[in-house]
Amino acid sequence: MKPTTAMPPPLRTTHQTTEFTSDIQEQIRRRAHEIYEQRGREDGHELDDWLQAESEMTCAAATCAT
Repeated sequence: MKPTTAMPPPLRTTHQTTEFTSDIQEQIRRRAHEIYEQRGREDGHELDDWLQAESEMTCAAATCAT
């Protein structure tokens, strides 16, 4: 009997990678806006909102606990 070898998943093309990145950035943008609204639409915290949203999305993608 021939041993079967597991095939590695196909590499993503540039188009697929760009599309995937765009999806993640859109999710981060939406979450950052939610954070902004939860704060009462207080200006001046754009970077903080983005970084918090990015951290949440990254953690969610890696399935880590907060």
